[in-house]
Amino acid sequence: MTPPTQNPAPPNGSGVYRDHWGIPHLWAGSADELAFLQGMNAATDRSWQIELERWRSEGRMAEVLGPDAVVWDRFARQSRLNETARHCFNGLDPATQRWVGQYVAGVNHALANNLRGGPEFDGSGSAPEPWNPWTPLGVFLVHHILFSTFPNKLFRAHVARTLGHDAISLFSIEAPVWSGSNAWAVHGSMTASGLPLIAGDPHRLMELPGVYQQVRLACPEFDAVGFAFPGVPGLPHFGHTGKTAWAVTNAMADYQDLFEEQLRRVPAPEAGGERVEAHGPRGWEPAVVSSETIHIRHGDSVGTETVEIIETARGPVISETPDGAALSLRFPAQVEGRLGFEALLPLLRSGSVGDVEAAFDSWVEPVNSVVTADAAGAVRHFVAGLVPQRNPANRRLPAPALSARHAWDGDYIVLPRTEVQRLAVSANDRAAGGGEAVAMEFAPAHRALRIRELLEEVHGELTVDHMQSIHMDSLLGPWPMFREVLGNLDPADMSREAKALRTLLLEWDGTMAAGSHTAAVFASWRGALVQRIARHPALAALAEPTGYSPLFGPWLSVASRIGFALETLLVRASQLGIDMAVEAAAALEDAALEDSLLDGAVWGDRHKLLAVHVLPGDLAASAPTAELSGDTGCVLCTESLPGVDDRSFRGPVARYVWDLSDRSNSRWIVPFGAAGRPEHPHFTDQMPLWASGKMIPVVTDWSELSHDHP
Repeated sequence: MTPPTQNPAPPNGSGVYRDHWGIPHLWAGSADELAFLQGMNAATDRSWQIELERWRSEGRMAEVLGPDAVVWDRFARQSRLNETARHCFNGLDPATQRWVGQYVAGVNHALANNLRGGPEFDGSGSAPEPWNPWTPLGVFLVHHILFSTFPNKLFRAHVARTLGHDAISLFSIEAPVWSGSNAWAVHGSMTASGLPLIAGDPHRLMELPGVYQQVRLACPEFDAVGFAFPGVPGLPHFGHTGKTAWAVTNAMADYQDLFEEQLRRVPAPEAGGERVEAHGPRGWEPAVVSSETIHIRHGDSVGTETVEIIETARGPVISETPDGAALSLRFPAQVEGRLGFEALLPLLRSGSVGDVEAAFDSWVEPVNSVVTADAAGAVRHFVAGLVPQRNPANRRLPAPALSARHAWDGDYIVLPRTEVQRLAVSANDRAAGGGEAVAMEFAPAHRALRIRELLEEVHGELTVDHMQSIHMDSLLGPWPMFREVLGNLDPADMSREAKALRTLLLEWDGTMAAGSHTAAVFASWRGALVQRIARHPALAALAEPTGYSPLFGPWLSVASRIGFALETLLVRASQLGIDMAVEAAAALEDAALEDSLLDGAVWGDRHKLLAVHVLPGDLAASAPTAELSGDTGCVLCTESLPGVDDRSFRGPVARYVWDLSDRSNSRWIVPFGAAGRPEHPHFTDQMPLWASGKMIPVVTDWSELSHDHP
């Protein structure tokens, strides 16, 4: 089959058009004019959101949000996020630099014409400001600087320091924390239409407004629909041009390194003071030192904090260690002076999978697993980005700065590329991400295997409906392992109530449905087990202060890490002196005492959406919630922290099905809505559909849209 030709230009010319859900469809006379329009629209629809990201990238959150934000501002300044963004912008080719500049011009045009502002600014006593040309790169960088693996190295270092190096692997999760994205593509030989289908759901913090904005970007040169990062031009991760479609997941690659630096201060009379030196492979070498001032809001007054910024030959110093060393961070965008924005325009122009693959040749970070298909029927799967070639030990722990054996050699790993003949599934798993060549840990294979199983069940007649239904599969992948533990327990010494819970669980099918009482029983038992392990004397040393910046607290939480590593600990906890059978039986007794279970509580009572929002005053209390099916080990990966909080703060921040036979047959959804202002009717109107697994159609006919601006 051949897809229909794209719709012609809208009858009313350039401007913003909207569908029934308020989703913006933008038309302009050229790619540069379209970038201007996209920037203006983002600044109008998502004004508070994009300004927050701008403040984050510049390390200025405390100016608005007060002392609690200082820890982020300190990291942003020390890691040189804004300077890296400026460096990468200056290195762009002229056409891409002009295109990004037009996006910024659109943002600033909205400000100059009083199209920005909103209740959040009023409530916080703040105001948006003109953007710098490199601000979109800073916004993209701030979304991804903590997206890779370097915070996990801090936890491993803490384990090694407190429990010994042999204990590190016991906390292996075959999953760096907070992975859950899915993307899959099927060849036309498996579909009812005879042409490919692509589907998936990126998982991130459930930010309100949503981190992804549904948008259509159209001009005489191209016509693409997809998900944009508000504050960033183009459609970096998910798009459909009518001729091509693409989708990404985090490849889980290890491309950031931490180096343990020994610093010293020596007199420098010629500079009127002292200088800082770092001990590198060739001895002591000068570090670049500067200072910046963080302004901190305290009610009606403003305080300041001076931050010393130290850059060694490895990278900027971002934290101290308990033994007095410093930690520097090295990552490809900082080293190369590129972030990957050179790929964004070619993606919009792509007409084949070869074009998509060529566009991603410019990609830097984060390293992504990409599935793509085109209207000619081709399907490909490849990994895009830069993974430095260096000592594999760097992936495990912070590396010694003085060792030449741990330095980057300037080369990058050749990443895998595959022509897909039937199907490709990418779920942050080892097989999809490139394996040992690119990383040490990946997500468990549960989600990838389950998606493959569901695709194979249909026997070659897959439709958009089939693809959509897979998103909501809530079978718990690791349940057989937990069931085996329960089955091996001796019930003889259990209380009557604990025996009843064990029997109930052994009869359960492992489906984490919101309305399931047994799923709630399982969650209670699992949470009690996590807490018991966390309190076990064998792990007491882990409770010692880590010595790292409090910014990394979520990665260093002992209970959280045990929850994520529970599958490994079920098998190997005895190596720490923990009898898992004893703890599992005791956790059943703990669960049997939970009042809510006695009252017939269901999973959705405790597994609710927890929107992450930065809204001042009364606006913070208005965040919506919903009872959710799914769990961390499900295709419907509505993540929580077992033993800490069963509410879901990370999950599918978008869902989509791209149909290459007919783009208007494609579907999409976001957790909240198209608008970014709390008072707007489209602020959260998609949420009921998202929570129930429904989607809305991708509209491609301009006559079905309303026109915002002449």
